[in-house]
Amino acid sequence: MMKRRSLFAGAALLAGLGMSLAQAAPSVGQPAPGFTLTDTAGKSVQLADFRGRHVVLEWVNPGCPYVRKHYNSANMQGTQQEVTTQGVVWLAINSTETASADYLPPAELARWMQDQKAAATHTLMDVDGRVGKAYGARTTPHMYIVDPKGTLVYAGGIDSIPSSRADDIKKAVNYVKQGVRQSLAGQPISDATTRPYGCSIKYKS
Repeated sequence: MMKRRSLFAGAALLAGLGMSLAQAAPSVGQPAPGFTLTDTAGKSVQLADFRGRHVVLEWVNPGCPYVRKHYNSANMQGTQQEVTTQGVVWLAINSTETASADYLPPAELARWMQDQKAAATHTLMDVDGRVGKAYGARTTPHMYIVDPKGTLVYAGGIDSIPSSRADDIKKAVNYVKQGVRQSLAGQPISDATTRPYGCSIKYKS
């Protein structure tokens, strides 16, 4: 009986977390929540630093199979490189709490990103989860695009096939590439809100 009660309590806690994230998350078309975080090199980085430029936010956790799908195939790095060469800022954010088995200290996360040849502008630490929760980030990866005015113009998955199979990447629509391309051209983003997929973010409780 106690075990059953624990399961119900755990389910209620997860449901509550999902509800609180949904309530906190800004909708596309609203101002993107401002933040200041420290990157893996110890530098303070503010979203406001990049006003006037497009910014992509990527929630990352190297322990997640879905993250590894996109990095081991070089899909994430290719997406980073394609958009940053057009002047777009790419901020990778890790909201994994320190008590999680997936947590990597800043130096180790920086080394992992370097080993992957990632092209993120900064890799940011959000161990208390404030920024992730402000955006309603639920999965790794979970992707967002902020336009030069500071408006959230995309929120969702990296692509259109929610699987852990790398073979699906070539068949999928890369929503981040598409969204950046359309926004840079002054066009509305055709798929501005999509379903994120991946591992649940290990937030600090």
